[in-house]
Amino acid sequence: MHYTVVLLLSLALIVHAIPVEQRHSLVYDARGNLHLVNQDPYSVIDADLEPFFNAESDIIFRLYTRSNPNDEQVLVWSDPSTVQNSNFNPNHPTRFTVHGWNNDGSSAVHTNIRSNYFAVGDFNVISVDWGAGAQTINYISARNRVNAVGEIVSRMINTLVSASGVSRNTISIIGHSLGAHAAGNAGKFQNGEIHSVIGLDPAGPLFSLGQPDLLTSNDAQYVEAIFSNAGLLGFNLPLGDANFYPNGGRSQPGCGIDLTGNCAHTRSHEMFAESISSATGFRATRCGSHDEINAGNCTPSGADAMMGGEPSNHGRGVNGVFHLRTNSAAPFAQG
Repeated sequence: MHYTVVLLLSLALIVHAIPVEQRHSLVYDARGNLHLVNQDPYSVIDADLEPFFNAESDIIFRLYTRSNPNDEQVLVWSDPSTVQNSNFNPNHPTRFTVHGWNNDGSSAVHTNIRSNYFAVGDFNVISVDWGAGAQTINYISARNRVNAVGEIVSRMINTLVSASGVSRNTISIIGHSLGAHAAGNAGKFQNGEIHSVIGLDPAGPLFSLGQPDLLTSNDAQYVEAIFSNAGLLGFNLPLGDANFYPNGGRSQPGCGIDLTGNCAHTRSHEMFAESISSATGFRATRCGSHDEINAGNCTPSGADAMMGGEPSNHGRGVNGVFHLRTNSAAPFAQG
């Protein structure tokens, strides 16, 4: 027992003490795997270790609808006929989902969220697979691709509009971790005209306020951020119009010690997926400030709001920082 405690404490020190050199850090990916990554943006990356990523050709867009809930239809941003010959229906809401680091089109971010959308209605759900750029041992490489991924998602939106006449007001993008920032960048390229961007525990490492590719409240008509591992794998500070911090936003009940933060980091997209079809819902209290949330002392300040959900809080005047409690296992919503 003594040795187990010592080992756990040692691992905790490794995770939180991070500097191995001035330029390197230990970072966990979305699957909980530990990587030694170079955080120097000016370092030269070995081409043999870091394959070239061309966002224009390597990102795969897969369309799913209630008519083809499990059988993908590949859309190509540069080929409008792929939209016209698909099940894409401009009269149905369109939802893009974007995965994070070391994931791809098979991520639960895609599968779980879309199954919940189809449980409540007809949607065009488009998964953004940028695995060719996200599946790399060099976190900084993946981190620096969120702008390029966002630009190609924006081009896909433009193709949808030109090929089908769909309104940007019916299009929302949901992204997890690095995918949250990619979603925000897609919104930037759309001049903030799309309906909503939902950032699920936006990635924290190597992101800071003021960076041009950071998720911001200007990226869509309504931007919501849900923080579940803030300060470790997730960004800490509010980024959206509305910012939800379930259980304080840093750790999550049911995750145990969770040294890697992976369980809490994943919880954001699990809770959002549930919120889409939940009859209970995630009711949250608006707090006076982010500092209050960090201190665990939320002073009710303004109307309550529901976290996540379908449709989003767009047009409801929801803004600020919110706190809520959840269950330790699914279903997470407490109402």
